[in-house]
Amino acid sequence: MIARRRARGVRYRVRPKQSILSLCVFKPIIAGFMANREESQAISQETLPFKEESRIHIGKSGRAVARRKPTALWSHFLTHEWSSAVLYLFLDVVSWLAIYRVAGWFRYDAFYATPFQFFIINLIQLGVIVTALYFVGGYDRTVEKLTLGYAAEHILALIAAAVVSAMLIYSAATFDQTMKPSRGVLLLSFAIFLPVSLAYRRWIRQYVVASSASRSFLVIGGGATAARFYEAYRNSPNGQQLEFVDVNDQRVGQPIAGEGSPIVQGNLASKLNNLGKRYSGIILAEKASSLSTQLLERLVHAQFQETRVYTLESFYETQWRYLPLGIIDPFWPLQSGFQLARTSPYHYLKRLFDVAASVTALIISAPLFVLTPLLIWIEDGSPVFYRQERVGRDGRRFVLFKFRTMHRRSDDADEDIYTRKDDRRVTSVGRWLRKLRLDELPQLWNALKGDISLIGPRPEWSKCAERYEQTIPFYHFRHLVKPGITGWAQVNYPYGESDEDAVEKLKYDLYYIRHYSLKLDAMIVLKTLYTMLFGKGR
Repeated sequence: MIARRRARGVRYRVRPKQSILSLCVFKPIIAGFMANREESQAISQETLPFKEESRIHIGKSGRAVARRKPTALWSHFLTHEWSSAVLYLFLDVVSWLAIYRVAGWFRYDAFYATPFQFFIINLIQLGVIVTALYFVGGYDRTVEKLTLGYAAEHILALIAAAVVSAMLIYSAATFDQTMKPSRGVLLLSFAIFLPVSLAYRRWIRQYVVASSASRSFLVIGGGATAARFYEAYRNSPNGQQLEFVDVNDQRVGQPIAGEGSPIVQGNLASKLNNLGKRYSGIILAEKASSLSTQLLERLVHAQFQETRVYTLESFYETQWRYLPLGIIDPFWPLQSGFQLARTSPYHYLKRLFDVAASVTALIISAPLFVLTPLLIWIEDGSPVFYRQERVGRDGRRFVLFKFRTMHRRSDDADEDIYTRKDDRRVTSVGRWLRKLRLDELPQLWNALKGDISLIGPRPEWSKCAERYEQTIPFYHFRHLVKPGITGWAQVNYPYGESDEDAVEKLKYDLYYIRHYSLKLDAMIVLKTLYTMLFGKGR
């Protein structure tokens, strides 16, 4: 009876493993028919290690599954393009409210009479913070947040946010005498929030990169356009793999751009039916006119319900923030959005800003207009200013002013038109002026006159402009807007010293013309400050 009870007990308790179940069940049954009770007990004891092993195995499996579930959910969440932006915004709001509340805990009643005042002030501050971080790409999934460059822009954005917040709060306090804001609390809150917000952006960015590492971009196309895209992608910071698939299966099995490059695949339909977690996006490297209606409908469905579909132009703009010349045609400026450069209210607002900022900057930098010419004159004599004919908006010519940074030039027609790295023609004072971009200060006078704007494509020397218009396709498009002291190409590409560099910088200038806006100008201002403060100029 005891053996039978044990047999039944074992039968009910150990079911997960069939092999263990067999051993646990049949040995006690055999033991039940034995006459010797001690033998029965001895055999039954043999099942105990198997029972314990089963319990341990099941326990470990349960814990492993429990650990995998949160990780899988987290990875799945980060695969969505909007996920990181939502997470950054949530953490910014929660972190700021917590930091500002704790920092002002002991003086809460002293400078805010009611909870409503506290709520309104936090709302204003969060609005300024979110706007500043939005301008530098703080919520943009495609912006690399692990670099020193982004860290500097993040710091500058929050410093600007602190200044604007202080101005708004103290302006409000002048109209409401019950408010007595504390400078110490405000500065302490921003001082704590700055490293905290940067730290969790870096942490989340690492997870975003890791979650995307196993996913590829599906490139539809196997011709010359796709090959050029592969070369550009290979030289970019993107780390995800590319899978090329030929629509007509004509180049299946061939490398897309020579030996060592990805092999062109076929069977596009099956890939589109199994997008799932395999692809981060679809890149269209073929003209839409060459695709069937059925395929276009399938791509539209994927765009709205499954994964993002990029044209080459939209991929370059989204991921790399410039426009390749190979996909531009003479009708490019006639597309929607380009009239903003002439008729939008921002065009006129920007001119008012140019005048106000130029006057302010000229007054603030007045001591430099005394010291800099003196240093130039001591080292290399006069003249201290450099004048040169440049090309402005609509091809209009004007004379640009700069502090002279090179030795006085001869009239040699064969003289190099580019400034090279470690160029011997640059003076010692000029080298420092170029590093800090102080040689550009006299251009404030050009901005005040209206020849140029503070922000825009670089005003090119007329001699170079004539040469580029003959050799570089669509170069004249950059004259659709006013040139500027600093611009998108200047802060994203090294100093040009060849015709090839002129082509590369034109790609960024065209991006600026297409996305002409307050946001882009604000990003350029912050990047320019980074260049000046860290001596990245040449």
